[in-house]
Amino acid sequence: MKKLYQSVFALVLLLPLSMASLAEPPMPPSMEIMGSMTEEQKDQHARAIQEHQLQMHDLSNKILAEQDPAKKEQLKNQQLSLMKAHHARMMAGHHRMK
Repeated sequence: MKKLYQSVFALVLLLPLSMASLAEPPMPPSMEIMGSMTEEQKDQHARAIQEHQLQMHDLSNKILAEQDPAKKEQLKNQQLSLMKAHHARMMAGHHRMK
């Protein structure tokens, strides 16, 4: 009988924890902002991401095709600059959200 009480007690204690894990996690601030954007703003944002990805892929293809080590290094530096600029824009937007 004592074991039965212990088992029931353990279940009663664990039930709220298991229910909490089923709850939907809070939405990150970036997603809240995306939710408040108009469809046109979301489209512009998606197009900006697409443009950045196309530029990165284009540079990657040029880097892989380039045979001259100096030109290859120049393309890598150009791609790195693009990456840094994109990261800076993302961080600036992230800090504005706080």
